[in-house]
Amino acid sequence: MKIYHDFVKNVPLRRLCVLIFCILIIWLMRQIMSTVLLTFVFTFLSVNFIRQIQHHVKLSPFWIITPLYLIIIGLIYLLATHYIPNIIDSTFSLLKKVFNFYDSNKVQSDPVIAFLVESAKNLKLDDQIKTGITEIWRYVTSIGAVGFTIVISFLLSYFYSFEVDWMNQFGRAFEDSKVSWLFEDIHFFAKKFVNTFGVVLEAQVIIAVVNTILTAIALTILKFSSVPSLAMMVFFLSMIPVAGVIISLIPLSIIGYTVGGLQTMIYVWIAILAIHALETYVLNPKLMSSRTHLPIFVTFVVLLISEQLLGTWGLIVGIPIFTFFLDVLGVQTTNK
Repeated sequence: MKIYHDFVKNVPLRRLCVLIFCILIIWLMRQIMSTVLLTFVFTFLSVNFIRQIQHHVKLSPFWIITPLYLIIIGLIYLLATHYIPNIIDSTFSLLKKVFNFYDSNKVQSDPVIAFLVESAKNLKLDDQIKTGITEIWRYVTSIGAVGFTIVISFLLSYFYSFEVDWMNQFGRAFEDSKVSWLFEDIHFFAKKFVNTFGVVLEAQVIIAVVNTILTAIALTILKFSSVPSLAMMVFFLSMIPVAGVIISLIPLSIIGYTVGGLQTMIYVWIAILAIHALETYVLNPKLMSSRTHLPIFVTFVVLLISEQLLGTWGLIVGIPIFTFFLDVLGVQTTNK
């Protein structure tokens, strides 16, 4: 018992063991990681919305969150029945137009196209495209499972949100149990997790929305077709810090050349560069403060490692998880 009491009193060692225990539990839950992460994101945003409303009007969480979720369900139904079929049709139309353009005799002798083809061969982009198509096909064929995951996460976040006060009270009750130290440490890490991972992920969503809106406006001005399809692509890629901008620039450049030649492609580069500058110098400092002032090299290394460990999700949550560990270790980063 003396060893046990000494262990409980040794707070740094105790918290290290609790952190390892939590990581092990999360690793064992990796098969349902999509549900866990989506539930956390939906719940974090919902609870923040509730607190913002309660700051102005004293209402029960149930009466705040229920109308919001009903509105979201209505919008999803509207998208599924009216807009998504049109977006799918316009996407296939755009792809057909691009393929026909690059198969034409005029394009075959174009020096710009020759340069792109040669670059693609050197970078082995054909293999990467095949891999990408395979991944897309896998997601499409598992659309039922993806839909089920989203629905379950949506429901769980709703149940947690309208009982958020009761859930907080229920959680605090464990801190008075016989192993109170364990739940105190779990609460310590959970609080840091919300204040770093949650805040950073929320900022990524806001930045992605702003990037998508500005990019859609720029593409509309440049007379691109199928702007909603391209906007969806930009939104998902914008969730990937730094690398998402580079990845999205490739298909937008190709389509821009299809629309108006080299001049339009350059306009696309200028527009993306301006939007990225806005994100870097205005949105990031304002929304993320000093939490994610990471060198670009470190950002790419974290993305590469997290993608290997967590798959596609790693590209989105890799940086927030890394900032969480920096916060736990007490590492202060500054932007120079």
